[in-house]
Amino acid sequence: MELKLARNEINGKPKAITLEKVEEIIAKEEHKILYFDKENSHKDLVALVEYFEEKDFSVYLREVKYGLGEEDYMYEIHIL
Repeated sequence: MELKLARNEINGKPKAITLEKVEEIIAKEEHKILYFDKENSHKDLVALVEYFEEKDFSVYLREVKYGLGEEDYMYEIHIL
């Protein structure tokens, strides 16, 4: 599975990250907060949450608004 990380600039393109890379990051640290771009499907993010919950992690997914527009949001996933 490939997901897109949140953009650093409004007009920038999101960088892609694989599920394996997310696992490597979690293996190095006990917990991590990751921000994903709005271009990701909600279905893929729920699949990511379920994947880590099956591995006995606590995972929290929420939508973060950073502006007044309807399209001004990103996803935050906190993995413990």
